Amino acid sequence: MFIEYTWLIPAIPLIMFVIVGLLAKGDNNRGGGLAILGALATLVISVLVVYEFLTGDAYATEGFVTESIKWFSIGGYEITLGYYVDGLTCIMLLFSTFISLLIFVYSMGYMDDQGKRKSRYYAEISLFLAGMTGLIVANNYLMMFVFWEVMGLCSYLLIGFWSFNHPQGDEASDNAASAAKKAFLVTRLGDASFMAGLFVLLYAFQSLDFTEVFNVAAIGNVDHNLIVIATLLLFGGAIGKSAQFPLQDWLPDAMAGPTTVSALIHAATMVKAGVYLVARSFPLFTQSAEVMLFVGLIGGITAILAASMALANNNIKKVLAFSTISQLGYMFMALGAGGYLMALGMNNSDPALMALGGLGYTAGVFHMLNHAFFKAQLFLGSGSVIHSTGTEDMREMGGLGKKMKSTSITMMIGSLSIAGFPFFSGFWSKDLILDTVLNASKYGSEGYLFAIVWILGIITVLMTAFYMFRMWYMTFGGPEGPATETCHGESPKSMTVPLWLLAIFAFGSGFLLLFGLDGIITIDAANGFLVGTLAGEGALYWVEHMLTNPYTYLSIGLALIGIFVAYLMYSRFAVNPGKFNKEGTSWLYRALENRWWFPQFYDWVSWTFGYKVGKTVNAFDQKVVDGAVNGLASAVVESGESGKYMQTGNVGNYASVVMLGMSVIFVGALLFIYYMGGM
Repeated sequence: MFIEYTWLIPAIPLIMFVIVGLLAKGDNNRGGGLAILGALATLVISVLVVYEFLTGDAYATEGFVTESIKWFSIGGYEITLGYYVDGLTCIMLLFSTFISLLIFVYSMGYMDDQGKRKSRYYAEISLFLAGMTGLIVANNYLMMFVFWEVMGLCSYLLIGFWSFNHPQGDEASDNAASAAKKAFLVTRLGDASFMAGLFVLLYAFQSLDFTEVFNVAAIGNVDHNLIVIATLLLFGGAIGKSAQFPLQDWLPDAMAGPTTVSALIHAATMVKAGVYLVARSFPLFTQSAEVMLFVGLIGGITAILAASMALANNNIKKVLAFSTISQLGYMFMALGAGGYLMALGMNNSDPALMALGGLGYTAGVFHMLNHAFFKAQLFLGSGSVIHSTGTEDMREMGGLGKKMKSTSITMMIGSLSIAGFPFFSGFWSKDLILDTVLNASKYGSEGYLFAIVWILGIITVLMTAFYMFRMWYMTFGGPEGPATETCHGESPKSMTVPLWLLAIFAFGSGFLLLFGLDGIITIDAANGFLVGTLAGEGALYWVEHMLTNPYTYLSIGLALIGIFVAYLMYSRFAVNPGKFNKEGTSWLYRALENRWWFPQFYDWVSWTFGYKVGKTVNAFDQKVVDGAVNGLASAVVESGESGKYMQTGNVGNYASVVMLGMSVIFVGALLFIYYMGGM
């Protein structure tokens, strides 16, 4: 009844994009109202679709519902257009549409001063929502790729929204333009890898439909090397879109866009697309333990690398950006460790290992859900601070807790959650991730590498707690800074109400694990990747295991240490941070401040190789491509110029030319006959 209208989920915001873009012009809130109405309708339909699926027979049997029509065919390949609804689709739909709606409402207050540009903003975020929901419900890889590219285009437009007339001046406008181009170009590297993976999949399976590609029998008939190549190429797309090492550097610069855009990109939507791609493609990725090991290693390296960059940053939005990259690394750690265990289990026909692999899948998707709530809340909270103080520099803040109580309390909840404080949402999923990674280190000839990943993850726990509460104390605690003295107080209700709603989920979404969430987002490889229960044991078993596991208390202890050290340094001022960084002159501090010199490295590569390649391509285009075209045109023109002199108007001349031509033809014919052996 409702599932058959799944196609409306991306169609409605797409329609609103057209309506807002064409009709809602001028300095008014009509565009915002239409965009919110579209987001609300998208959320309602998503809830109805999810409800029907989870209460229907398909959820308990096949595990998915799909419907498609023929889109086009090339040779023997047929591409379809349709929808695919399963447990992963349900989770992604619910949190992405709900958070997007709250961000749209929040924008009514935050973007109220943008005048005539408001309509363009609301049109672009509506198209962004269409791209994300279309990617979620897509029934095949090509359809997913199309919406993947729609999101990439919208991120470019939204990051560069303030390319002209930025509130903070021309320099900020230039930064926004550069950040938009950087995001577009870097993510294109991943997109090219994704597209190449599609060609390999199409060649291997003769189809891009999920039902065909994920079929256990079909996978068994495909060359294993082709699957390995395809999954590595797909993961390349995920690295670009989800800002993983070594393509992580575009994301902090993307903070040049409006804070609402940062929340939209970093919380529920774009950067989650890479994690979603790996989770969606889990049946393929788990065909190779080595590929999953690579995924886990990239996740672990990214988690600690990005966390280290956040330690010395003084921009409130960039701290949260580095935090996002780090938390995405945790998600890839979970999927990599879980996939590694599942691959070993399938190779050895070991149901216990497959079940542990399912635990990793659950942990990764579960953390993606929790992160969406607390990170959206933190970004919107930072937007509230910026809206009130007019700056993003935390050194100019301080003491805001007295003037912005709602913002400070809700951001405290989000910070506790991301730090893994007991019973907040981040605590549940983060500990499941670390438990899975530790389990993976015990199996297989290369499992010891996951012990290294676990160490990276556990150190990141300490770093996360420290930099998040460094941010909170620098912003809301301590003495008042110059920006606080001119602060105009708490933000309007259109901004604070979404903060409180998100704070509720930032605290409580982890408890969903106790109410059947594990049955929705767990994969059971033994039954053809249908839904199952958490590692074959159920949620209560793993909750009890977490609470009796000494490593859980190690994680909690490190988080508390990080919070306490931040309190001593930035609230009590009992410890001077300058003693550790030599007042900002130490090599380590400069490395962190300069993001380990990754931006400089990318610039060097761009100018050394990219610029030279560009010059070579430009020269080839001008001298070879354009030269051939221009040369042919010149030859035609010159032949015409030469031919015009033959038009004398003298009949005698024309007769002579005719006779000469006939003579040439006659002689040519005689020579041809002679060389062919005569008549």
